[in-house]
Amino acid sequence: MKKLILLTTCMFALLLTTVSTAQDFSGIDKSPMDMAAFPSDYKIADKAVRIIYSRPQLKGRSMAELAPAEKVWRTGANEAPEITFYKDVKFGGKDIKAGTYALFTIPGEKEWTVILNKNLNQWGSYFYDESADVARVKIPNGSDAASLEEFSIAFKEVEGGAHMVMGWDKTRVAVPIEI
Repeated sequence: MKKLILLTTCMFALLLTTVSTAQDFSGIDKSPMDMAAFPSDYKIADKAVRIIYSRPQLKGRSMAELAPAEKVWRTGANEAPEITFYKDVKFGGKDIKAGTYALFTIPGEKEWTVILNKNLNQWGSYFYDESADVARVKIPNGSDAASLEEFSIAFKEVEGGAHMVMGWDKTRVAVPIEI
């Protein structure tokens, strides 16, 4: 009888423990995280640069509504992207030491200001601090006939390094990186 009571008690306790530790998971993020690296070939382990960012989607909205002109933008969705340089580089002509930086931009009609900031783990651009900027470079806007629904970043190999190309809707901005 004592064994039956002990067994029943243990089973009941196990049941309560399992129910009380169940995890509720939220739905899929509507602006999923993505990553781009250079060199982009997955077989090459010796990367020069990597960026982790979130990809907002237009979903019937205008790019100007989501990334307003002449205002600091987190360059994606959710938290500000983090770009890691594994070597010293020239980013848009500016000398940058190896390290990890937050990436912000200021979209403009004819050019974008691309900003590297030393304050990491920033949600959006709400707490952006200009005094923590490491570099600001002005890059002319380009365009493409094809529209991109999702904000995207990719690296294009060029002689002496790469261009970090940001694209959304029909806008394209290519930041030269000399390695």
